[in-house]
Amino acid sequence: MSPEQFSSAVLQWYDQHGRHDLPWQQGITPYRVWVSEIMLQQTQVSTVLNYFDRFMQALPTVQALAEAPEDEVLHLWTGLGYYTRARNLQKAARMVVERHGGEFPRSVEQLTELPGIGRSTAGAIASISMGIRAPILDGNVKRVLARYTAQAGYPGEPKVANMLWATAERFTPQHRANHYTQAMMDLGATLCTRSKPSCLICPLQRGCQANLLGQQTHYPEPKPRKTLPQRRTLMPLLANQEGAILLYRRPSSGLWGGLWSLPELESLEQIDDLAYQHGLRTTASQALDGLTHTFSHFQLAIEPWLVRVDPLGPPVAEPDWLWYNLATPPRLGLAAPVKKLLKRAADELIAGDAR
Repeated sequence: MSPEQFSSAVLQWYDQHGRHDLPWQQGITPYRVWVSEIMLQQTQVSTVLNYFDRFMQALPTVQALAEAPEDEVLHLWTGLGYYTRARNLQKAARMVVERHGGEFPRSVEQLTELPGIGRSTAGAIASISMGIRAPILDGNVKRVLARYTAQAGYPGEPKVANMLWATAERFTPQHRANHYTQAMMDLGATLCTRSKPSCLICPLQRGCQANLLGQQTHYPEPKPRKTLPQRRTLMPLLANQEGAILLYRRPSSGLWGGLWSLPELESLEQIDDLAYQHGLRTTASQALDGLTHTFSHFQLAIEPWLVRVDPLGPPVAEPDWLWYNLATPPRLGLAAPVKKLLKRAADELIAGDAR
């Protein structure tokens, strides 16, 4: 297929079978497209559907996002993971307000100057919300183009990525770039899927090299596998007489940056010392079911302990520490495993009170 035939086939398919009713496709603005694109990084559409509308109701404009407390932004993001995305989202919002008068810049180059916006995300914002011709290369589009051209190599390698970008540039049409961009993402998400592509009903079937070779699932080539190292940590849930749990805010950079979390210790013996540092003494402790949380570069094995504590004296307010009321929880950004452990602690405290 020529580039014109390629884009025409994609657009015809999109007009008949593409997705037109996703929340971010309604009332299209650069802000709505941008937030949806950031949410969709590393995250499936079905998951994002549960977050996008809630986020938009709470923070409907880039100005609202720029002015919101960080805890509110992280609270709205809790469960989506990759929390650097949320922090960069707010940094970029503040730059849009402060440097661009609240209007998103109208070029891919300027958009990529905003935190958290790479070339593909900038292309999606520019094409979908501004009608600017700009190629994209998100995960779905990489898969479509790698299969169509039987592109050898792992797309994470610069040489391979550059070849795929050249292909994306060649096939992106001058007209209806906004619909073409959405169509390519839809094609990868609904037909050209990772494990069971629906080649028989794909509009690109006739020219797809991987299909002709019968090697659809060979492309794109996967990242070379590495065994994930494992780390272990003990997380105490110090519960006071009111059933609140002691949390602390993690540093803004690094793992779970800016989120509220549980202390991390190496051994049970350190729990008494931790309690004493906060003017508390332990009265009882019990192990909760452990859990393992997988990050991109390691697995964290968490050993949680529910520890009941009493005050040794009048409570002292400490910066970056708070008592998290399980009955009426505040709106805070929580790491996903911490949220699970707080739920387990609440269930156990309720059960204990009933015994």
